[in-house]
Amino acid sequence: MKPTVYIETTVVSYLTAWPSRDIIRAAQQQITHDWWHTQRAQFDLLTSELVILEASAGDPAAAKERLKILSGLQIADSGEQAEILAATLITAAAIPSGATRDALHVAIAATNGIDYLLTWNCTHLANAMLRDKIEQTCAASGFRPPVIATPEQLFSEEHHD
Repeated sequence: MKPTVYIETTVVSYLTAWPSRDIIRAAQQQITHDWWHTQRAQFDLLTSELVILEASAGDPAAAKERLKILSGLQIADSGEQAEILAATLITAAAIPSGATRDALHVAIAATNGIDYLLTWNCTHLANAMLRDKIEQTCAASGFRPPVIATPEQLFSEEHHD
């Protein structure tokens, strides 16, 4: 059985966006393309209705490209358990109160037993300062937390420079 990966909105956005003029963002976009083309087959990919909702926003042509990428992915359940865990993550200050959607991404991944949450959101998700609190809160609620990683961190050794 392959490990599972929850594809969060920033990943599909970086995958489909025009190349950035910002050198760091351009590098992240390239890493995302490299991961998508060389690594994704090693995983079972999932997303959520929340990601589809977020990916639908903005420029219609860009949204269409994002939704095309997401269309082949399995949809993780985002029911009551995820909503309760998201609220708990906010209450425990594991994720800041203004980041309810970010809390829901973590909660959906955790309540579905997904191994990894793939994101470029390093403010509230792939943030070393929040990691312990996120993991503790998920575990205290009875769920194994996903490993939250950027595409750069989720490369297998044989494909990473």
